[in-house]
Formats: sequence, C-alpha cells, structure tokens
Amino acid sequence: MPRSSNAVASRQRRKKVMNRTKGYFGRRKNVWTVSVNAYEKGLSYAYRDRRKKKANFRALWIQRINAAVREHDMSYSEFMGKLSKSGIEINRKVLADLAMNDPQAFEAIIKKVK
Repeated sequence: MPRSSNAVASRQRRKKVMNRTKGYFGRRKNVWTVSVNAYEKGLSYAYRDRRKKKANFRALWIQRINAAVREHDMSYSEFMGKLSKSGIEINRKVLADLAMNDPQAFEAIIKKVK
C-alpha cells in the first residue's frame, strides 16, 4: 500500500501557524520553518510573561504604598511590619488603591498603625 501523506491536515496545520504569525517582521511571517520557530518562541514568552506580570504589579503596588507612606514619615518596611503587628489584614493591591484614590482612608490606616 502506498504511503499516505494527508496533505489536507498538513496544509491546515501550516495555515494555522502562518495566520498567527501574520504581523511578524521579515521572513518570520512568510517562511514556514522560520515562522514555526518564531511562533513557538512567542508562545513561550507569553507563558513566561503571564507569570512575570504578577510580579510587576506587586512591585508597582509596593512603590505606590512606599511613596504614600513616606509622606507620613515612615518607610515601607516599617509600615508593613506595624500593619501585621496591629492585626490589619489588607493586601498590597488594596493598600495601593487606597493610597492613590482615597488618601483620607489611607491616612486613617497609618494613624491606626502608629
């Protein structure tokens, strides 16, 4: 029996990758071997950066809290230590939002911590 290549499925598989690399630069968009490598590399970057995004946001929240706390003559680490000792359980995301959008509420938290 002769070998069957199933050209329809192969073409669909290639077409799927070529459509997903449509906006890439140079040969990455129109040469099969190059575009497969670029596509797979892009998927690995996307996987990595979905996790990195969480670290970036945490760093941003810490910077915002630090800036707001320093206006009240305290450092970030000092504030977070006193916050946990006083038993107030508010995460950094909420603290950063309060510091930006509701300074009076944030100041009340700082007074309670002091």
